[in-house]
Amino acid sequence: MFKRIISLIVSVVVVITVVLAGICCSTIRNQQINSRLEELKKEAREIAYLAGQTTSISISGHLFSTAQSWQKYLNWKAAEVNDEFGAYILVVNRSGQVMDNMKTISSQDSALASSLNGKELSEALVKVLGGEEISLRTMVDGSPTFTVGVPFVQNDTVLGAVLIQTEVQYIESGIDTLMLQVVLFSLAVLVCAVVLAFLYVRSILKPLKQVTAAARQMADGDFNARVEVTHGTPEVEELSRSFNTMADKISETESSRREFVANVSHELRSPITSISGFVQGMEDGTIPPEEHAHYLSIVGDETKRLSKLIGQLLALSRLERDDAALTETDFDICEMLRRAIIRRMNDLDSKHLNVVCDFDADNVFVHGDSDRIEQVVVNLLDNALKFTPDGGQITLSVHDRDGKEHITVADNGVGILPEDRDKVFDRFFTADRAHTSGKGTGLGLSICQRIMQMHGEQIYLEDTKEGSAFTFTMKKGASKEA
Repeated sequence: MFKRIISLIVSVVVVITVVLAGICCSTIRNQQINSRLEELKKEAREIAYLAGQTTSISISGHLFSTAQSWQKYLNWKAAEVNDEFGAYILVVNRSGQVMDNMKTISSQDSALASSLNGKELSEALVKVLGGEEISLRTMVDGSPTFTVGVPFVQNDTVLGAVLIQTEVQYIESGIDTLMLQVVLFSLAVLVCAVVLAFLYVRSILKPLKQVTAAARQMADGDFNARVEVTHGTPEVEELSRSFNTMADKISETESSRREFVANVSHELRSPITSISGFVQGMEDGTIPPEEHAHYLSIVGDETKRLSKLIGQLLALSRLERDDAALTETDFDICEMLRRAIIRRMNDLDSKHLNVVCDFDADNVFVHGDSDRIEQVVVNLLDNALKFTPDGGQITLSVHDRDGKEHITVADNGVGILPEDRDKVFDRFFTADRAHTSGKGTGLGLSICQRIMQMHGEQIYLEDTKEGSAFTFTMKKGASKEA
């Protein structure tokens, strides 16, 4: 993976560098050619000026010595240009003929003169004699050449034209050295870019390798694997933090699973051990026949407890399935609470408990799955019965707050210790901590919480001075009469 990424980056850098180097070379070459042509044109202007002076002196009949001086200076200038550019220099009059007194400025005029019959040069000469300056690339005897032309003017009158023609190597001289420098510089940039890319990619992939290694550790069962959050790109830092968060969640889930298995094993083992021990005692005569009825009653109670535990485990498992669905209707929550009290009337009477109903109205309709909500009501009422002492009081209330119905089951029993308040909805948690027989399985409140989560509602433990109070919320429903 690392090698493939490096290869891809190197390929991209090479392509970009080659393209930029090519563009740079082309631009420099064009600038060099234009600069050299401009120099050549500047020389042509000086020769044109000298030619204009020589011509005007000849026409005006000045002293021969003066004209000869100008002619000598013109020849010197032409020779200088010829030496620097290897140029063919030609001075022609308005008729396009070589001026008699200008033939000595270059010993190589014949090649240029013979090329003047070419269409391009003829058109160029016409433009120059018309007062324009030209520069063009032509082919002479199969070799590329550059030609510049400028008019020489006297008193706003074009007297003739100066044409300078040179082979391409004189114009492009020095470009090869410059191109070599560009290539070497591009190679240096390429090497630096590759090294920097390598270091950058390695800095990115290092934490990714750590994440991969940690993921393999977790796959092998080591849920303590974590990655170091290094200071790098924001994406890699976020990935490292997210991985550690995921690892924490998985570790918590694994701990919960192990605790769940341990609790289930304990809860199942306790009644099974009791049942097995009492039955074996009756079989081998350790328990005398006259006590069989008493111990069979205990076996029956333990069997009911075991059946209840298995039923609650199955109920919780069904509630946590992804396809678990609710059958929601509008129903009277006050009527449901009254029915729950009636079904537990014998237990209430046996403990001489007083029940208080504090409803906003005789009939309050809510929206939800009535069967599931009835499970919640029954579980909360059973808890209140279990932990309320003889002669105590249980209060059932229904109040409208914040646009929802709040249903509360409260008692004045022993209450819940502050350190246990955030654990009451944990699976298998019981206030007595010892899982004493007959004190319940510790699954009732977990089932209640799951049912309310399915409804998108809340269930929570209220802050009370005495006893305990559990409240759950419900959406308002429409009455049947409405």
